[in-house]
Amino acid sequence: MIQGLAGVIVWTDDLERLVEFYRDTLGLTPHSVRPNFVSFRWGGVRLGIGKHSKVEGKTAEPFRIMINLGVDDIRGQCELLRERGVRLVREPQKEHWGGWVATFSDPDGNTLQLLQQPE
Repeated sequence: MIQGLAGVIVWTDDLERLVEFYRDTLGLTPHSVRPNFVSFRWGGVRLGIGKHSKVEGKTAEPFRIMINLGVDDIRGQCELLRERGVRLVREPQKEHWGGWVATFSDPDGNTLQLLQQPE
């Protein structure tokens, strides 16, 4: 039986560039660093960034997978990302279910979203 999401891995051909984005631009703290793989962890969920020999260049289909990153202050986080050079594809918008979502891309073109749960 599936018990929940354990983690997500983003494969790349340029590990240094992608780890720099997730660490320095998004402010995530690495949990485990190996030569071809870096893991970030929150509670029981891991986000891995790894170098893969069969991955080349930017993603061809950036909307196939979206990584949602939880935040408490979506407007403040978006402002911080803009200051760090991130261009939002979608400004924060309130969803019909009450939460807020903003969308942007990492350097490989993978789609990321900030997600603020409803109060």
